[in-house]
Formats: sequence, structure tokens, C-alpha cells
Amino acid sequence: MGKRLWLRLLALAIASMVLAIFGSSVVSVVPVVAADPPTLNSLATNTQSLQISVDTVWVLITGFLVFFMQTGFAILEAGLVRQISVVNTLLENFIDAGVTALVFWATGFAIAFGSSAYGVFGTDGFFLNNAVSFSDGNIIYAMGATGSSVGISTFALFFFQFAFAATASTITTGAMAERTDFIGDLIYASIMGGITYPIVVHWVWNSGGWLAKLGYMDFAGSSVVHTYGGWTALVGAYLLGARPDREWGEIPAPHNLSLATLGTMILWFGWYGFNPGSTLGTANHGLIGLITVNTTMAGGAGSIAALLYVFIRTGKWNLFCALNGSLAGLVGVTAGCAFIAPWGAVLIGLVAGVLVIVVVDFIESLEIDDPVGAFAVHGSCGMMGTLAVGFLGLPELTVNKKAGLLLGGGFDLLIVQAIGVLAIIVFTVICAFAMFSLLNIFGRLRVDPIADRVGIDVYEHGASAWPDVYPIDHLVGLEDESEQNQLIS
Repeated sequence: MGKRLWLRLLALAIASMVLAIFGSSVVSVVPVVAADPPTLNSLATNTQSLQISVDTVWVLITGFLVFFMQTGFAILEAGLVRQISVVNTLLENFIDAGVTALVFWATGFAIAFGSSAYGVFGTDGFFLNNAVSFSDGNIIYAMGATGSSVGISTFALFFFQFAFAATASTITTGAMAERTDFIGDLIYASIMGGITYPIVVHWVWNSGGWLAKLGYMDFAGSSVVHTYGGWTALVGAYLLGARPDREWGEIPAPHNLSLATLGTMILWFGWYGFNPGSTLGTANHGLIGLITVNTTMAGGAGSIAALLYVFIRTGKWNLFCALNGSLAGLVGVTAGCAFIAPWGAVLIGLVAGVLVIVVVDFIESLEIDDPVGAFAVHGSCGMMGTLAVGFLGLPELTVNKKAGLLLGGGFDLLIVQAIGVLAIIVFTVICAFAMFSLLNIFGRLRVDPIADRVGIDVYEHGASAWPDVYPIDHLVGLEDESEQNQLIS
């Protein structure tokens, strides 16, 4: 053993001597070429390339957060509906993302960000056909889009905007939960993600959009996403009718507040992609910080305002209302998060936290069944938050350098905001009535009456999310309505 060790050490010593003697000559065989000294042009090119890389990573990561909000919506709505409808709610939220991915790729992105026709809709870029090109064996990735000059690739921009589009149809599923025909859901999600939502996007976020040219400001979508989704949801819930055995004045209690709480916290977390990510770049790091703080302040103020308002009315600390209050504040600040000071975000959150409760009661008085309060959260607070820019906008931050009414800027900014909100509402309501009415004519709006009696999970999916407490084996596969009536009578 010792002899072998000494032999290894001797071999190592000989190898070291050989390297020391001949190493320099071996290295010198390769000529050393001095690098060209950097120039202003090369430095600028490298800096620009680095900025594009950083911005792309930023947009994709925040886009992932926005997409993760689909999980939040699914869990929140699953907790708020009855246990006989959980599977349907989860599948609708899940499949809406898949449907939207395809239709937004095919038509939605082009309508939203293509070359503007009269400021109303885009005309090129369908199927992302101009996102990449080939020249002399090289691949060239297009930057931004015809209607958006952001410094990221078209593919990255598409993904971020797709995540927003998926949110719009998910808002609608909440208000129409527990009684919508599943094929009807697939159809209206396709129309929303492929046609109607992209038109609203074009008006506001395409550089050639008619509202963009007016100076209308909605930074991250209080009106583009939430007002549009909220009003579509309200029309759908109205035409759909109420859930069976609905007693007006007594809103059905959520079946699982644990799920609802988890879903809300995921949504709040995702909002840090929704709002800060809408900078579409990292050049203005101070603005990203401001947006993040404003988002946090509004969400917190909304939850506190709703909690206290309901406690004053009932003497109880209501978890469900606090959850919706936080979402209301987040929706409200989404339009102005880049244009207002933190105190303005707190004010928006406080107003939203009370407004959402008042509107829930008002919708209930109209006998429109909205199981999750989708219109109250997204529709009413989306409108309020967009108009709030006209009151609280700081001239140093607004696009047109005009101040809001409460900061001495007059009515100019507020009038433009009001015109935009009204236009989006009118367009959305007309499209929603047409879309849902056609589905109703063809029998694809409301699920079969049998599902109202046995539960939509049984009728549409043959499954139960809680088989231990809600077994359905005795109901699955029964096609004869009389047999089902006998079983549940």
C-alpha cells in the first residue's frame, strides 16, 4: 500500500515538472489577439440588448403571476358556490384559460394590437403571423406590435396580454355559476377572448385606438378588463335567471370559506403581476415601486372598509365581505395605480370597500343572482376606479400631464374618463345581450332543468368534488327524468 502511494506521488511530481518546462511554449503557440476597444455604438448596442433581456424576463414573470390568478379565481369561486357545483366551477375556470389561449392567438391579439382601422379594431397579426421571420437562414423575432412599441418581443407581449384576456371571461363565470350550459360557456368564452374583449383593448391600449388618442387612461385594466368583465357578467346573470329555490334578500352562504380565503390571497398576490407588470419594462424602477405600494394600499384599505362597514350594520366580523372588499380595492386602483399618490390609493380602497357591499345589496334587490358578487367587485369598482383618475390624477404622472379635479386640474381629465367608461359599458352591454340571447335561442345558455334538481356536477360531469360528504354514485348515469325525480323527491 505504501509503495503504491509513493509511485503515485512520483508520477505527479514528474508531470508537474513537464508542465512547468513546456507549458509556456505550448500556450505561446496560440496567438493572443487583443480585443477591439469598446465604442459608443457597441456599448449602446450591448446596453440595449441587456435592457431588452431584463424587460422580457420582467414581463414574463409578471405574466406568470397574472396567469396564476386563474388559480385564485377557480379556488375563490369554488368556495363561494354550493358544494353540488364545485366541479363545474373548477372546470369552467380551467378550460376558459385553454379556450382563450387559442382564440387570442388566432384573432384576439391581432384585433387588440394590430394596425388600427378607424381606431376601433386591428387588422393584421392574426395567428401571430408577423411575430417571427426568416432571412438568409437566420430567425428574426419581431418587437412589440403594430399598435404597441414596447421593447419586448411580440411573443412575450402576446403571453402577457393573453393572461389578461383569460381573466375577463373568468369574471363572467362567477356571476353565471351553477346553472350555465357547459357548451355555452365554451362558446361565450371564445367570443369574449377572440373578439369583444380585444376590441375594448384596442380602443384603450393600442396607440391607434380612439380612446387612447383622446387621452383616456386605464393603466392596467379597471375598465378594459374589470368593467368589461363585470358588465358582461351582469347581463349574463340577468338573462340566465336565478339558481333554483333562491330566496331573495338572503344571499346563500359560501360553502367553504377556507377555499374562498385562499383564492382571494392568491388573487392579491397575482395583482403584483397585474399592475406592476403593466409597465412592460423596468426602466422606470421608481414607478414600479409606486405602483406596487398603491396596489397594496388599496387592497388593504378595501378589506378594512368592507369589514368595518358590515360590522356596523350587523355586529359581526364578516370574512366573506372582507375578502370581497380587498378585491374591490384592488380592482379600483388598477386604472390609476401609475397616476396617483399612495394616499389616493387608500381613498380608492376605502370607497371600493363600502361600494362593493352596497352594490351587492342593490343587485340582490333587483333579483339578479350573482353568486360571487362579480358585478359588485369588478363592474362597479372598475368604473369607480377609472373615474377616480379624473379626480386624483397627479399631473407629474398622468399621460397628458393634466391634474385631476380634486388637485386643481378642472374637468378635462374627468370628462375623458367618463366618455371612455360610458363607451365601454354601452359596447359591452350590447355585445353581451346579443351573445347570450343567441345562446338562449339555441338552448345553450342555461343548463337543462334536470341539472337544477340533481346538481350541475352530476348532470354535466358525473363527478363530485366532495365524494365523502356528497356521494353521487346513485345519480350518475340516470337518463330518465322520472327516475331522477323519484330519487330526489
